[in-house]
Amino acid sequence: MPPDRDGDEERPRRPQRLSAPRAMRSAAQQLEGLLGRAPESVSAVRPTDDGWEAEVEVLELERIPETTSVMASYRVTLDKDGELMAYERIRRYTRGQIDRRG
Repeated sequence: MPPDRDGDEERPRRPQRLSAPRAMRSAAQQLEGLLGRAPESVSAVRPTDDGWEAEVEVLELERIPETTSVMASYRVTLDKDGELMAYERIRRYTRGQIDRRG
C-alpha cells in the first residue's frame, strides 16, 4: 500500500454508505428520467439491507383548480450505490385530499 501523507501505510477504506439526502436526490432524478415528469417531493426515505427505499410524489394530471390535480406516490428502490433497481406506483390521489392513512 502506498504511504499516506504522514508516512504511515494507508488503511483500506470501507465503502461509504450513500447518505439519505443523496439517496433522496438520486431517487427523484432517476424516476423523473423514466416518467418524464418532475417529482414534487420525496415524502419518505429509509435504508434497507440492500440500499434505500424512497416514496416520491409526482404530479400525474394537472387540473384547474389545482386542488383537483391528480398526484401519485411511487415507491423507488435503490441499490447501495444509489442506482434505481425498481419502482412502482403505490397510490393515486387528488392534490387537495387529506391523507387518512396515519
